[in-house]
Amino acid sequence: MSENSEKTKCLIIGSGPAGYTAAIYAARADLKPILYEGLQPGGQLTTTTEIDNFPGYPEGVEGHAMMEDLKKQAQRFETDVRFGIITDVDFSEHPFKVKADDGKEIITETVIIATGASARWLGIESEEAYKGYGVSACATCDGFFYKGKDVAIVGGGDTAAEEATYLAKLCNKVYLIHRRDELRASKAMQKKVIDTPNIEILWDNVPKEITGKEAGFSKEVTGAILENVKTGKETKINIDGFFVAIGHSPNSKIFKGQVDMADTGYIKTAPDSTKTNIEGVYACGDVQDHIFRQAVTAAGTGCMAAIEAERFLAS
Repeated sequence: MSENSEKTKCLIIGSGPAGYTAAIYAARADLKPILYEGLQPGGQLTTTTEIDNFPGYPEGVEGHAMMEDLKKQAQRFETDVRFGIITDVDFSEHPFKVKADDGKEIITETVIIATGASARWLGIESEEAYKGYGVSACATCDGFFYKGKDVAIVGGGDTAAEEATYLAKLCNKVYLIHRRDELRASKAMQKKVIDTPNIEILWDNVPKEITGKEAGFSKEVTGAILENVKTGKETKINIDGFFVAIGHSPNSKIFKGQVDMADTGYIKTAPDSTKTNIEGVYACGDVQDHIFRQAVTAAGTGCMAAIEAERFLAS
């Protein structure tokens, strides 16, 4: 073993609810886990201002603060939390060899992948400015804040249609913005959208700018400027919330060719399990969950991964 090599029973790649929960369980099982936080320590939730649907926070909690709580809890049980990224993995033989950007080679008996997924954004400047202040990529997470208000959602697939109907139950009015003249969603979901009276579909439109106002550190969305892709005509809509539902990309590129994946890049796991096709390698959270994508479900699978890793080591 070289000077830059070290051994561990359990390596966790990625932070967020899945990674930190896996660390808490693995550390309490005396696996002495090493966790690399990745490029965005705490994951997607660090971009969320207020979380109201995670158990144990009756008054709600700011996303970054919740991730700090989970991190501290993992460290309390002596998880070795490291800032940095994993650059290369080799699962071809056991124990596994993994390289980090600090030059370290880690030889590990188990690996828990918790690298999450990244929402796809429109890429307009004002979207970035109001992210977390009226602009969201998760209607299930943030829809409640817009009860009785007017909102817009961008997209045309099943996710956009499903989130539009979810928002319609809470909000006064929902604008569904789609760049084409027909939705990509399934026929059943299309019918549901069309049959919902407070959803208005704005066909052939793309968002050009999100408008808002700022006062000190406070920001809020007030509207959006849309452009018709066929005529070039601009339209202004007045809204309080702006949702983007154009898909997510799992952060799984580094594991390509190492573990089985779906065509979409999500890591495949066994039913009712976080086991991948490689014995001793587990995947949890949004990197393997393209359906629920919630903090609480990610935490649940993080728990499962740590327990399965512990059982593998015991056997």
